[in-house]
Amino acid sequence: MSDAPFTTSLSTEALADYVARQMNAFFPDGDEGDAVEDVLGDALGRMEHCVRHVRMKGWWKDGNPRFNHLHTDQYAVFLYFLANAAYRRDVESVAAKAYALNKALHGLDAFYEVELPGIFALVHPVGTVLGRATYGDYFCAYQNVTVGSDLDNRHPVIGSGVVLYGGSRVIGDGRIGNNCLISAGCSLLGDSLPDNHIALGQHPAVTAKPNRRNVIGDIFQDV
Repeated sequence: MSDAPFTTSLSTEALADYVARQMNAFFPDGDEGDAVEDVLGDALGRMEHCVRHVRMKGWWKDGNPRFNHLHTDQYAVFLYFLANAAYRRDVESVAAKAYALNKALHGLDAFYEVELPGIFALVHPVGTVLGRATYGDYFCAYQNVTVGSDLDNRHPVIGSGVVLYGGSRVIGDGRIGNNCLISAGCSLLGDSLPDNHIALGQHPAVTAKPNRRNVIGDIFQDV
């Protein structure tokens, strides 16, 4: 499947126009059309790489990886890539507006300076904040999730193949191992979790049990 053609619901030109129209409608302080076009190729390249590795319903069509601009979970991922690509290229207006547009449309706070992994998925991420952390590939976050630094500016290190279920929190300098699940409502504050475990409960009474699932095999694919 690695050589299956990547398809999009809009042409590159139509997608650039679509995004610029949204930005101009929400933030009518100037036309961002040319600036969006300048960074769109970078964002789409990263989106293709991501989509190819996600096994979830709606991310593939007729055996091909597909980006659908009306699939809101995909579009939230795309807007992050666009914001971060613009930040890397020092196109501040697009970075700021793509970030703000993600908050307005999806209730997702993923700041453009934060380095999310190249392969990640979001599942109806309303109320989710993905802050400063070290993220491994094959990362998945559900609704009302929070990741970020503590008051001493210490941030988590998250391994490969980690899922944060609804309402979970990962704050501070804990280390989350590979192939781990953070259960719904679980709160970790500087707590660590070894590879292949599930975290339950709330700090300071967090418990762990073995994880018999394979996150990469269940949600993603290593192509």
